[in-house]
Amino acid sequence: MTTLPAPSAAARTADVQRVTAETQIRVRVDLDGSGRSRLDTGIGFFDHMLDQIARHGLIDLDVECRGDLHIDGHHTVEDVGITLGQAVARAVGDKRGIRRYGHAYVPLDEALSRVVVDFSGRPGLFMDVRFTAAMIGQFDTQLVHEFFQGFVNHAGVTLHIDNLKGHNAHHQCETIFKAFARALRAALERDPRLGDVVPSTKGSL
Repeated sequence: MTTLPAPSAAARTADVQRVTAETQIRVRVDLDGSGRSRLDTGIGFFDHMLDQIARHGLIDLDVECRGDLHIDGHHTVEDVGITLGQAVARAVGDKRGIRRYGHAYVPLDEALSRVVVDFSGRPGLFMDVRFTAAMIGQFDTQLVHEFFQGFVNHAGVTLHIDNLKGHNAHHQCETIFKAFARALRAALERDPRLGDVVPSTKGSL
């Protein structure tokens, strides 16, 4: 009988800083956290969405961002997505022992979203969302795509996002972020049957 080695118990944490002429960002993650968050991006609704990632993904998440909000929220939201993607990629390492794939359906009243993620090493975003409003508070709904595009490019994941139902833009957006968090949690979970093995026939991801 062959016994597979147990998945590594090494801490899956990262602390990443990104400084440009448009934003100054620091992101800290613990992929095996309890859902604690400290968030300060200057955009209240965006902080609310990042909190969904932490709480429903059971990821401890600190995000500090000073961006050029006197212009608009574009650089802040996109660059936080980039930096979070870098932090997750660093924390997950070579992906030994993870489940790799995750998916979730999340409802909120009339809204329903589905998110599927693959830690494939190949960045790709496939998003079918038709928001019913252009703004949620001070948050431009077009920036949801920019956030996830930045994330997938730097985390190296394939991500499918579909809003299946919804007429309230707040509900649409919240179901997307909650489903993303749940899918992320499932994909990053250590698989005791897999052991300390990379979940790919190639041997690397």
